[in-house]
Amino acid sequence: MIEFIGLCTRCGEKIFCRNGFLDGILFNKNLICFSCAELEEENEDETRLS
Repeated sequence: MIEFIGLCTRCGEKIFCRNGFLDGILFNKNLICFSCAELEEENEDETRLS
């Protein structure tokens, strides 16, 4: 079963729940797709190394 949950707050991509699993992440009460979440993680890693 696939259910539309909402849009990524960063890029606007549609996020779905697929068989009970969210096709993205909830970050600071915002839905974010996996692609944007990876970019966010890379940015955090670069900030820590600086």
